[in-house]
Amino acid sequence: MLWNALLLALREIRRNLTRAFLTILGIMIGVSAVITMVTLGNGATRAVQAQIGSLGSNLLILRPGQRLGPGRESSGAPNFRLADAQAIQSQINGIKAVAPSVGRAVTLVRLARNWSTSVTGSNNAFFSTGNWALAEGRVFSDTEERAGKAVCVIGETVRRELFGNQSPVGGDIRIKQFACEVIGLLASKGQSSFGMDQDDVVVMPLRTVQRRLTGNQDVNTIRISVSDGVSIERTMANVRELMRERRKITGNEEENFSLLDTRQIAEALSSTTRVMTMLLGAVAAVSLLVGGIGIMNIMLVSVTERTREIGIRLAIGARAREVLLQFLIEAVTLACLGGVIGILIATLASYQLSGLMQVPYVFDTRINVLSFLFSAAIGVIFGYFPARRAARLDPIEALRHE
Repeated sequence: MLWNALLLALREIRRNLTRAFLTILGIMIGVSAVITMVTLGNGATRAVQAQIGSLGSNLLILRPGQRLGPGRESSGAPNFRLADAQAIQSQINGIKAVAPSVGRAVTLVRLARNWSTSVTGSNNAFFSTGNWALAEGRVFSDTEERAGKAVCVIGETVRRELFGNQSPVGGDIRIKQFACEVIGLLASKGQSSFGMDQDDVVVMPLRTVQRRLTGNQDVNTIRISVSDGVSIERTMANVRELMRERRKITGNEEENFSLLDTRQIAEALSSTTRVMTMLLGAVAAVSLLVGGIGIMNIMLVSVTERTREIGIRLAIGARAREVLLQFLIEAVTLACLGGVIGILIATLASYQLSGLMQVPYVFDTRINVLSFLFSAAIGVIFGYFPARRAARLDPIEALRHE
């Protein structure tokens, strides 16, 4: 009985292909919109997590003041010293690397080219804590770090702006009144989640920047890489306790430094993208309801057009539930066809848009299956009323219908 009802449904759909297409258009748009929004949202979440991970694995960032980033409240908060970083490295267990750093905005000059950027003074731990890889050259030697030699490692953006397509290793760039030899080129990382160009970077030995650019011994950032398997929460507590002791913060006195786990940034940004994905998916799902209303409308028209056919079937012995099942299957078939086509459109659109948005394409089997089942449910819900109306027709009145 089900097979015969399905064949009858497909026959009726073939008889009115244009009307059937317009009927399922709402379902197609709804399914494809929901899947596309969710897929792109998942890709954006994955991109955020990857970009935060590129900052460093198991990374803690220690800064003076109570906030991080632009506008942070660091007025009155003393900067760190190199001895603070050395104390963290030597006195706290489970620390893999510690990179004290200080930054200064400068203008780089090479021949007729110049480029405004920020120079970071640090040690070789800067590259390991930040997951930096070398594309060419080398990092600092121990002698260069201790003596504060004028050497630097640059990012891809700086290379492109000052050296064009040439290899920068062995070349010189001028920073204020001194020349700096380029000894290494960092592998490209691209843009960060905050819209910053991670490749626009110049790294020099910490002592070099302190002596030649800042003129003091201040350290404004300490990056701490925690060893795998070590509790980050316990390490953070130990670092806080050590810094309170070294900065002579007692009792309930407020801390004048901030310690941030990069996982918190990743979780916050991922949570934001997930919420936006849910909202966009919910908005797109409204078109599924509109598609369901379209199916109900067309099925009511179909019942009116086929009233005489229904009367003949009832007159020759068809039961009411068989008539109901036929129209219900027809509605579900339309909805399922719309769902399948919508999934195909969404797959193609998601793949293309992922490339344009530069986010990874993440195929989510769950949302595809749920969207298809939801489209089928729309067919059942909105097809039931027209099917029930057909099943309740009086055979005598139906046969009189012109």
